Amino acid sequence: MYYKTTRGDCPVLEFIDSLDEKAAIKVLAFIELLKEKGPQLLRPYTDHVREPIRELHVQVAHKSIRTLYFFMKGTDIVLIHSLFKKSNALKETDIRLAEARRVDWMNRFGGE
Repeated sequence: MYYKTTRGDCPVLEFIDSLDEKAAIKVLAFIELLKEKGPQLLRPYTDHVREPIRELHVQVAHKSIRTLYFFMKGTDIVLIHSLFKKSNALKETDIRLAEARRVDWMNRFGGE
């Protein structure tokens, strides 16, 4: 599932749409892999950011792309934020944005 704002915007899809074709195809392929494997998909494909937020790692050429997500109801995946990772650590602002989107999603759709 893709996070959507109350206005209907979908930040992850908008990010993917902004990529060149090769990068977009690779990101979507990794998202499909995540859907198939769920919580069993581990490093080097995924990693924990801050519980319960996780990140999907995609390397395209010299660009490091991260898609932040969380699991809802055990295995349902909600993709909440995508970005280019430019340093070793994620920016705190990106983590907080992902956390805020998770809270918004949970308030609107509920459940763990």
